[in-house]
Amino acid sequence: MEKESKVCNIRPADRIEQVGEYYFSKKLKEVAGMIAAGKRVISLGVGGPDRQPTGWAIDAFCDALQKPDVHGYQPYNGIPELRKWFAKWYEQWYGITLDPKTEILPLIGSKEGIFHISLAFLNPGDGVLVPNPGYPTYTSVSGLVGADIVSYQLDEKNGWYPDFDELERILAERQQSGKPTVKLMWVNYPNMPTGADATDELFDRLVAFGMANQLIICNDNPYSSILNDHPRSILSSPGAKEICIELNSMSKSHNMPGWRVGMLASNPQFVQWVLKVKSNVDSGQLKPLQLAAVTALKTKRYWFTLMNEQYRERRIIAEQIMDSLGCTYDKKQVGLFLWGKIPDHIESSEWLTDKILYDAHVFIVPGSVFGSAGERYIRISLCCPDEKFAIALNRIKKLNIKTLHATSLQKT
Repeated sequence: MEKESKVCNIRPADRIEQVGEYYFSKKLKEVAGMIAAGKRVISLGVGGPDRQPTGWAIDAFCDALQKPDVHGYQPYNGIPELRKWFAKWYEQWYGITLDPKTEILPLIGSKEGIFHISLAFLNPGDGVLVPNPGYPTYTSVSGLVGADIVSYQLDEKNGWYPDFDELERILAERQQSGKPTVKLMWVNYPNMPTGADATDELFDRLVAFGMANQLIICNDNPYSSILNDHPRSILSSPGAKEICIELNSMSKSHNMPGWRVGMLASNPQFVQWVLKVKSNVDSGQLKPLQLAAVTALKTKRYWFTLMNEQYRERRIIAEQIMDSLGCTYDKKQVGLFLWGKIPDHIESSEWLTDKILYDAHVFIVPGSVFGSAGERYIRISLCCPDEKFAIALNRIKKLNIKTLHATSLQKT
């Protein structure tokens, strides 16, 4: 006789009610279902590089795995060699001197760093400035730690830069209302999803804003080497280390998304506070992986040049897809994506991307995923093999765009 199944009355923590399942977690399940049903869906959605890391990094990983003394627990702040080469990386690419002993903290991916930083600095109710549009994790993690999420708008007319007058108004209104202070601000340049690159002037102004208002500026910086002739770090601005934290990652720059190797850089006190959180959450990274990351950090610039040449070829196809859909875009965008504004006749970005998915079997991300300010935009990832990218373009071209526009108009 089967036992009766009972539904328990246990409820999750309130913080779970504050966040939803990550968009890509849900949508990729749907895409996987379509593929299982025999539909050959091409993904232009996720920003996970499809090419391998350097062969010498893979060899270094395999060689290190054979050693008998590399499988134990590792230091919470990473092995000295990794911190040393992260410092060399910053010196070579950004012209910044970092003390590998005190100013660098390796991470199991920079996404982990967002959570650790939030736990280290934000009390429940503290304000945190989050960009709209922006990386959804800034919002979800802020919600999980009980912070008060204060959205600030990025606008195409302002080059997708913060409006500092608006920021000052936000802080003044919060002070007048008696709410807890805004303690931290998330920025992300080169920007995802918009592809806007930073200038030295923007970083200088952000640092000055943080200093004047005693709030931490966190720059998430994983895209600076992709289709970008002038990699920048906010830490190059005068006084930045006093008030800024920068996250970086080898996921995009070195084709290592699944390896989960990231870092943060800041002043020694900030690093120690984040390390205090991190040491209570994980037990370090596998040493062979760290040694392989060291090898990857030694990669010469010509490898990145070759990688960017391929991304430029894919970017041309992405622009052709945007053109075929009647979207407009800024050709000066940098990074792994192309961000485009949909035609006025189209009902919404989600309507358009679903139409493309179901009719052309191509997965493109609606801008609404990144906030209300992204509603009239779509994002195309360049992380797709060349031959599939070309097929995706041909499929989308076969859509009758005029009819598609008309259908959208009828729905509205």
